[in-house]
Amino acid sequence: MAREQVVEIRAEMVANVLSVDVEVGAAVAVGDTVALLESMKMEIPVIAEHPGTVRSLGVAPGDVVQEGDLLVELV
Repeated sequence: MAREQVVEIRAEMVANVLSVDVEVGAAVAVGDTVALLESMKMEIPVIAEHPGTVRSLGVAPGDVVQEGDLLVELV
């Protein structure tokens, strides 16, 4: 049995989570927006760099994330 390759999408900065645009089980393609963050009055889309299926969500709208916090896991 092949082992699942997990791709972690992490926050690149301290920010507020404005929206989470995927749900567990959703298929994600390269270039899809998985979340929208806000920092210093700028909206920053979080873009998938790898295709996959959402395994888990680490945040919800209204959360505050720190640099390196897990946003989404893909398999």
